[in-house]
Amino acid sequence: MNGENRPHYVVCGSDPLAYWVVRALLAAELDTGRVRITLVVPERRRSEGPDGRDVDGIQVVRADRLDEATFRRAGLAGADGLALLHQDDVGNMHAALCAQEVEPQLRLVVRMFNTSLANGVRQLFPDSAVLSDASMAAPAFVAAALGEVAPTHFRHGGRTLYVARRADVRPQDVVCGVADTGDPARARVLPADEATADVVLAEATGQPPGTELAARRLVRARRRRQPLAVLLRAVRSFATRKIGIAVLVLLAVIAALGWLNSRAAGVNWADALYLTLVTTLTGEDPDVAKPVAAQVMQVVLNLAGLALIPLITAVVVDGIVNARLAMHAGRIQPHRSGHVVVVGLGNIGTRVMAQLNDFGVEVVAIDRTPDARGASLAHRLGVPVLIGDAAREETLRSASVETCQALVVASTDDGVNLRAALNGRGLNPDLRVVLRLFDGDFAERIQKAFGIGISRSVSYLAAPSFAAALLDRAVIATIPVGRHALLVTEVPVAAGSPLDGRPLSAVAHPGEVRLLAHARAGLKADWSADPRLVITAGDRLTVVARRAGLTALLRETTPPPPEHPPAAPAGPPPPRASGE
Repeated sequence: MNGENRPHYVVCGSDPLAYWVVRALLAAELDTGRVRITLVVPERRRSEGPDGRDVDGIQVVRADRLDEATFRRAGLAGADGLALLHQDDVGNMHAALCAQEVEPQLRLVVRMFNTSLANGVRQLFPDSAVLSDASMAAPAFVAAALGEVAPTHFRHGGRTLYVARRADVRPQDVVCGVADTGDPARARVLPADEATADVVLAEATGQPPGTELAARRLVRARRRRQPLAVLLRAVRSFATRKIGIAVLVLLAVIAALGWLNSRAAGVNWADALYLTLVTTLTGEDPDVAKPVAAQVMQVVLNLAGLALIPLITAVVVDGIVNARLAMHAGRIQPHRSGHVVVVGLGNIGTRVMAQLNDFGVEVVAIDRTPDARGASLAHRLGVPVLIGDAAREETLRSASVETCQALVVASTDDGVNLRAALNGRGLNPDLRVVLRLFDGDFAERIQKAFGIGISRSVSYLAAPSFAAALLDRAVIATIPVGRHALLVTEVPVAAGSPLDGRPLSAVAHPGEVRLLAHARAGLKADWSADPRLVITAGDRLTVVARRAGLTALLRETTPPPPEHPPAAPAGPPPPRASGE
């Protein structure tokens, strides 16, 4: 603890996430009293939104480089925790290594998009937490897009889990029972008999549930195969407009000449069609015995054929090129309905797209660049990606916004997001719009001024979890059940703790704690672990618990404080040396 006898936390960031984390820390009630915060920001602002430097009651250190000298200026030595909230994964790792040189015993919270690096970070920094604001905020966007009241979806251990009524999910998708709400006045959470729980935690597998869930507007619009619609769109985009007009004009001329040829040769319409096509495309042996009118028509048709063949070649070549470009850019799409359009495949857009896909909801993505962060994942999942400006009406029409169930606008440009939302609402007045804005206050004002149903600030949604992790109170998700609040969290088991060496069955306590998954150090989570398995130090326990149950579990996974040896009894003073 620092000399001022107050917890001291250092926060490094330059965007609204840093601002909201500082606000959350200031609002936190700590047992030891008020918290002391030092915020490290660049010399100049890097975003239009707030970054925390104007918050009262904190110390601000301005530095463009997070190195040992900067951390010493910020008083990191002896601090209780450090939050690295920049959007650069590599930069945050480098800053963490520099911070370790200044204060080896440090609680570290790192913001990262690539959470697969979490195990590596834990090995380098034992007391650390790796969080992704995109992963935390994505469930709120998904719930808003599907018209659900609470964002009860979260992703952990390679699974997307959500809270639902037992009658609305398949039995094989149930992970555990959450609550028995048969008596609304006295809801029983985490009952001993899980079969009595009508509210469950289930896994999203992409398979449609029972029909009752459709009433909750969780529309699972599957990709429909419409070969005819695809063919018509492909034909329409097969050639450029100029070539198409030239072909039509030339065909009209040939048709007129063919009619004159049939009149000159004195044949019926079927023979005239045959003679016209053969003469135009292949030519015909000259016949001087023919009437003069027929000879003239033959010459004219041969000349027309000389123009038609190059045009046909141009149409084929141009059409192949245009069709490939259209398919690559995602413009040739069948008519869709009931899908969700996601704008922006950055951090949050990628997470939203993946979770919607996990739920079996058809998704169409839009991004300006073909090499966006989530483009490769979209291709692997089979999600169509339109390359274009989502603020333009024609781009939204290509994604069938008129018939989609929701538009999630999650790019990093507030201006583009707002224009895309307003244009989408213009195409479909009843469209459910989920709008991402960096400034929480701006989001509320937009929601009121333009009637945009739901506005979300990713930083505002994620900040409480970052603050909780910095205070060593990491929470994966919160599940509200009536007046109760269940917490989903991952708890590490320390060596020498009461649970070290005990079986997994000792973790669960009916009504207080339920074990969801168990993971050995460096391994993936096991969601069906044997209750007889012995817990060892370094294991990670994923549980759903009440607050009191989680507090008790934290005591069982933490070693007891060392006992101080009794003080030696007071004896006679030692003899003085001679000469004193």
